[in-house]
Amino acid sequence: MSGRVIDQPAIESAVLQIIEALGEDPRREGLADTPARVARMYAEIFEGMGRDPREHLHRVFSEEKHQEMVLVSGIPFFSMCEHHFLPFHGAVHAAYIPDGKVTGLSKLVRLVDGYARRLQMQERFTTQVSDAIDEVLTPRGVLVVVEARHLCLEMRGVGKPGAVTQTSSVRGQFRRSAATRAEAFALIDRARV
Repeated sequence: MSGRVIDQPAIESAVLQIIEALGEDPRREGLADTPARVARMYAEIFEGMGRDPREHLHRVFSEEKHQEMVLVSGIPFFSMCEHHFLPFHGAVHAAYIPDGKVTGLSKLVRLVDGYARRLQMQERFTTQVSDAIDEVLTPRGVLVVVEARHLCLEMRGVGKPGAVTQTSSVRGQFRRSAATRAEAFALIDRARV
């Protein structure tokens, strides 16, 4: 995926139809500019749709010989549920054990943001972040945990405010070594305080 442009006029037209389908007057003062505002908002929150977030990881430092765990914990994100077009948000904890290459810490944050800014499912989002780290950095292990609140679960359907969904992806040394995995989860738990 690269360079795909979001069709804002088409979004404006669709939002106008939704407003009319709800029985509202799209010319009413409070709604007159809403289709354009929604189109601009969608262009912003879905900007990851036309990009490959893995590009952020390609800036690496091979001279560093660090081979211990690197963990960026509590990376905030906002995404949009592809089933109901309602937001879900929370935090990502991303860890890897380098095998000759490290990347800038901000690159992990940008990676998370790139995958969050598209229509998503939390399960896929977790796997995409993990896959990208694994494929680009080729580390000895990857562990990604995503904790999120879904408005489609909280404000509609079963209506359970405060419910938190947790997903994880565990690869390599984190999967093989219970001690390494436990260390990562202990660091994540400590960061939540």
